[in-house]
Amino acid sequence: MITLYGIPNCDTVKKARAWLTEHAVPYQFHDFKKQGVPPAQLDAWLQDAGWETLLNRKGTAWRKLDAATQAAAVDAASARALVLTQASIIKRPVVVWADGGVMVGFKPDAFARRCSYG
Repeated sequence: MITLYGIPNCDTVKKARAWLTEHAVPYQFHDFKKQGVPPAQLDAWLQDAGWETLLNRKGTAWRKLDAATQAAAVDAASARALVLTQASIIKRPVVVWADGGVMVGFKPDAFARRCSYG
């Protein structure tokens, strides 16, 4: 089963969910706001995708952080600590495919390749 992690009102998450639904790809949704960020999954994402990919430094949530907090994100450990307290700074969606592979963000062509539609 594919798990899509994100925030329901995020436009990119909405696009990813719509794409999966349109292509009849079954998935489950994990809402960061209601369910939090699962620490064990976060560790896998940091290992697979890298902390720099996982942090959304272009988003509103990042810009709202004070400069000292932003500057403290310098490696996987510090990014992990920050993400566990500020889930909104995760680049979304995070998709864990049925084979355990991780993808951060949404690009229709990448989803198509991953789901064997392209």
